Amino acid sequence: MSFVELLLVAVGLSMDAFAVSVCKGLSVKKLGVKHALIAGAYFGGFQFLMPVIGWFLGSRFEHIITSFDHWIAFGLLAIIGVNMIQESFSKAEELNDDFGVKTMLMMAVATSIDALAVGVTFACLEVSILPSSALIGVTTFCLSVLGIYIGHIFGLRFKAWAERAGGAILILIGVKILLEHLGIISF
Repeated sequence: MSFVELLLVAVGLSMDAFAVSVCKGLSVKKLGVKHALIAGAYFGGFQFLMPVIGWFLGSRFEHIITSFDHWIAFGLLAIIGVNMIQESFSKAEELNDDFGVKTMLMMAVATSIDALAVGVTFACLEVSILPSSALIGVTTFCLSVLGIYIGHIFGLRFKAWAERAGGAILILIGVKILLEHLGIISF
C-alpha cells in the first residue's frame, strides 16, 4: 500500500471521530484548547491502537486466509464504508458536553472499531503496522482537534458530509485492492 493510499485510509477512518468531534465542539459553551486536545488524544490514541490489535489478530490467521485475503479486505472496507454512509443519513445524535474519561473512552472505542477491522486487512496485505497506525492516529488527532473547532464555529453542517466522504474513500480503496488482486488494474 502506498503512502497516499494509507493517508486516504487514515482520513477515511478519521471521519467518524471528526463527526463526533464536530458534535462535541457544538455542545461546548466555552471552548478551550483543553477540549480539543482531550478529543484529539482519545480519538487519535484509539485510532492508533485498534489497527495494531487488528493486525495482531489478522497475523495469527494469515496462513489460513492468504488465498482470499483480497476479498476480506474488500468486504471489510466496503462494509465499514457503507455503514458510515448509512449513519450519515440517520437522525442527529444527542449532544453531550461531557469530556470525562467514561464518556470519551466510550466514544473513542465506538469510533475506532472500524480501525480494528482495517488492522486485520493490513495483516492480509502485509502492511507495516506501526508507521501505518501512527499515520492513522496522527491524522485522527489532527482532524478531531479541527472538528472540535469547526463544530463550535459552524455547527452540524459538516458532520454528514464527513461521514459520507469517509465511507466513500474506504469503499473505493477496497475496490482498488480487489481489482489489483484480480489483475484488472495495477498501480
